[in-house]
Amino acid sequence: MTLDQAKRGQKIVIRKIPDEGIKIQAIRLGIYEGATINCSGKIPFGPVIVSNRMQEIAIGRNLARSISIELGA
Repeated sequence: MTLDQAKRGQKIVIRKIPDEGIKIQAIRLGIYEGATINCSGKIPFGPVIVSNRMQEIAIGRNLARSISIELGA
């Protein structure tokens, strides 16, 4: 499953971020492989909004399609 398939309100676990450059930038925002985050919303044909701790981050759909996730508990 990829991040663009997550539904609003779901708790998800990041499994794989394929691009090393993006992986380094994501770590700065608290998003890393193994991190549990929440899908806060999805803009139709736009970004996926995730929240981690007290911040929300918008991730573009094309990038979200490349991030592997699984549903969290």
